[in-house]
Amino acid sequence: MAVAPYLMEKFGNASSLHSAGRQARSAIEAVRGKLLSALGDPSGELIFTSGGTEADNLAVKGVGRVLRWKGDHLILSSVEHSAVLHSAQSLVEEGFKVTFVPVNHEGVVDVEALKRLITPQTVLISVMHANNEVGTVQPIGEIAKIAHDKEILFHTDAVQSFGKLKLNVREIGADLVSVSAHKIGGPKGVGALYLRQGVALKPLLSGGPHEHQHRAGTEGVPGIVGMGAALEVTLKEQSNGTLERITHLRDRLEKGLKESVSDLHINGHPTQRLGGTLNVTFLGCSGETLLMAFDLSDICVSTGSACSSGSTQPSHVLVAMGLPSQRIEGSIRFSLGWGTTEEEIQECLRRIPPIVERIRKVEGKGLSHRRTVPFPIGGQ
Repeated sequence: MAVAPYLMEKFGNASSLHSAGRQARSAIEAVRGKLLSALGDPSGELIFTSGGTEADNLAVKGVGRVLRWKGDHLILSSVEHSAVLHSAQSLVEEGFKVTFVPVNHEGVVDVEALKRLITPQTVLISVMHANNEVGTVQPIGEIAKIAHDKEILFHTDAVQSFGKLKLNVREIGADLVSVSAHKIGGPKGVGALYLRQGVALKPLLSGGPHEHQHRAGTEGVPGIVGMGAALEVTLKEQSNGTLERITHLRDRLEKGLKESVSDLHINGHPTQRLGGTLNVTFLGCSGETLLMAFDLSDICVSTGSACSSGSTQPSHVLVAMGLPSQRIEGSIRFSLGWGTTEEEIQECLRRIPPIVERIRKVEGKGLSHRRTVPFPIGGQ
């Protein structure tokens, strides 16, 4: 309902000076203000993008290139989203150096190792707020302080956590934060990058002076308005205890699976993780076979990030966590949302055990991992 008018009767270009353009501009600025307030910094800057991937690209490449005069070294966690990893790869091809911070078997960044990796040439540290595959939440407030003590900018990819965890950029100390509309129930194809006031970056796109000269191109007003509407619903759901309800359902699913399926492992931190994410390994099964079998039973799961679907490589996140190959092979991610019900959890618990048993009889419990994956960006 919020988007429809901006596809029809309010179809103005936000850069035009006529009344229709001013109406569109007013709608964009209203959403910008709402997002900045929700992030905890009304005085900050917000650049609308085509999604979380572009926001990550703009943060990593934009900061790296604009600060090239100061240094050429970036530090990332080894479990970052592919948008951050591949952005860093682009900078490596331009002569930058990228170092990866290891994580433990629960996916938590080794903060002491991070401290040791900092050099006088380090210009950016990027560590995601919560992992998109296993849900592990990182100590980004502590990491931001480490960065700032060395006068280094800190970026966090909060695409997975925005709307699901408390995120106040001033309290955390983040200089750049990536978010996306579709993760909070908004339209796909729109996101945003938060910038602390005074943070500079080099634009990725050449063209007009849109988005305060940070991103050229006519703004997608309907998508931005949709993101604002989704934010309003998200904040309402938060106040209604929806996040606690989702966490309860996740725990109910986890407990039920542990009780009904043998040789099962939970991947990620046991408590320090997103309430709607459950990454499970069913030993003796391949993730791809599980996904297809579950799908035929109307259970939608994934074998990792949706952005990596179709890849023949195992999850770089689980590899970085040092999990045995058998646990990586049989891993599945369950994602719960606002619409998930107790009845659906019960139905999953009824359908999943016989599916797993059937697959194990065919594939055998001795299944071993047959693929390898290099560490991101040439093993650095």
